[in-house]
Amino acid sequence: MPLQHSRPRLHLPQRALALVLARDAGCLLAASDGQRAAAAAHFGGKFRTIDFTLSNCLNSGIRRVGVITPYQSHSLQRHLERGWAPVKTDADPFVSLLTARRPRDDQEQCDGSAEAVASHQDILDSYLAEYVLVLGGEHIYKMNYAAMLADHVAKGRECTVACIEVPLDEARALGVVSVDAQWRITDFNQQPAEPACMPGRSDRALASMGIYIFNANYLYAELARDRADPTSSHDFDRDLVPHAVRGGDAVAHPFAQSCVGTAPGNTPYWRDVGTIDAYWQANIDLTATQPLLDLYDIHWPIRTNHAELAPAKFLHDQPDRRGMAVESLVAGGCVISGSVARSVLCAGVRVHSYANVESSVLLPDVAVGRHAHLRRVVVDRGCSIPDGLIVGVDAAADAERFLRTDNGVTLITAERLARLLP
Repeated sequence: MPLQHSRPRLHLPQRALALVLARDAGCLLAASDGQRAAAAAHFGGKFRTIDFTLSNCLNSGIRRVGVITPYQSHSLQRHLERGWAPVKTDADPFVSLLTARRPRDDQEQCDGSAEAVASHQDILDSYLAEYVLVLGGEHIYKMNYAAMLADHVAKGRECTVACIEVPLDEARALGVVSVDAQWRITDFNQQPAEPACMPGRSDRALASMGIYIFNANYLYAELARDRADPTSSHDFDRDLVPHAVRGGDAVAHPFAQSCVGTAPGNTPYWRDVGTIDAYWQANIDLTATQPLLDLYDIHWPIRTNHAELAPAKFLHDQPDRRGMAVESLVAGGCVISGSVARSVLCAGVRVHSYANVESSVLLPDVAVGRHAHLRRVVVDRGCSIPDGLIVGVDAAADAERFLRTDNGVTLITAERLARLLP
């Protein structure tokens, strides 16, 4: 290909603007104190879920990123201000915080995702971007957005939707697309009861990842049209993208072409962690000897806000009292005197002597008392597990005291623990 044709492709990321929609808390874990967005959920011991999307932007060469935060998402805003606002690209801030408007008195929450973007139109205009990426902040994956952007330009349509192959039973919770031979989207159904299978694959469906690229002028015109439509829910998934599909303006981008770090023969890794089960499973996935998501790839690093913490420490070396962790991720500031297996421990966790933690996710500053036994649990931040408490053995008792999912994962919060006290 001649240089004059390839050169613009090299600079596509610099001509783009990324908008990260940090939605209101989608799982009970994130909503436990009313101040955390799903994008602010702790993940993998030291990260927040939004770190993966923002790191993808930085690693892909996207120089301008706006994060639209939910109203009163204090934890997320604090994380972005400390960990991401100081990042500069070409002397300019990498991340700009765009707070969603306050809901009206008769609303529990703000309008849809498209309305959240449209309300900042004056700021978007100032970027003079040619392309706009619309991204979610609560998904775990590694993706080269520059590759998707090049595919968007090559296919020559107004809207591109990133898609991943999923089993049919998982597709019921996602947006399912149908495509023709040129990857033009011919149908888009949000959470269908009977997902359409892929051609030649009766067990798989093509699902939207909630990652979109628009030509900027087209998007801004569509936002204005949608905002004036009283029948619209003003949402990308339910309104703007289906409208682009009906107009023949949308194409699909296969995630396999832009995923990062996936070993040959493996399915590209992408997880929505908006439920307790999905959040627990994605964390526990990391404890595998060779996890599908590689956090140790120095060529595609995941950035976060680093707290000044001492190294993790393991105490005692007696036959019946030995601090140890196997097949686990243990963050800085942790002190382990008990036994930990196949678990993820965030910063500042204490596991006291004779305690046992198995297949569990412990958020920052959790303390596990002596002789406590935790199995398949998620423990919310700052909880103190009483001495001798057993969770994960008796399903009926767990469901009575805490929130237990149908898949057998128990969520422990400070509020539920307080009810156990006399």
